Amino acid sequence: SENILGKSILYFDLFEQKLRESGLPEDLKYLSVVESALNPKALSRAGAMGLWQFMPATGKEYGLQINSKLDERRDPVKSTKAAITYLKRLYNKYQDWELALAAYNSGPGRVNRAIRRGKSKNFWAIKKYLPKETRNYVPAFVAANYIVNNYHLHYLDPQFPELDMQMTEHTKV
Repeated sequence: SENILGKSILYFDLFEQKLRESGLPEDLKYLSVVESALNPKALSRAGAMGLWQFMPATGKEYGLQINSKLDERRDPVKSTKAAITYLKRLYNKYQDWELALAAYNSGPGRVNRAIRRGKSKNFWAIKKYLPKETRNYVPAFVAANYIVNNYHLHYLDPQFPELDMQMTEHTKV
């Protein structure tokens, strides 16, 4: 967690700026902590990749190029824009951030089934009808938010990347 805290200096400004521009809550930046531990090269067993852990089909659906030479799921700027578009769509569908986050994790189909089975649109009421990973997803999001904001209370010491990494800028080639 000290490594993740240090990496936040590389990505949180970007996330906050893009979330603000889109009118979404800046706290959604903590989703990437849960998804990838702020590792743009993170690859899940299921094939999800990047800071926001897009599956190939979902990445392509949200405008990311994925082929043998290029995988924009690893691109912090492009994948952040795609994640924001996806999160906005999920929130518009459910009008509830807990359900939107659950759908981001397991897909809208699973959340819709859980809503039908639980006869409720309250995440905590339908939680038992969701996959185990998704049941823990919203609490993990809350925990990530807490730790990043209160690490000093728990004597955690952020391990910041080398200064060269912190001073990196984006340029169009």
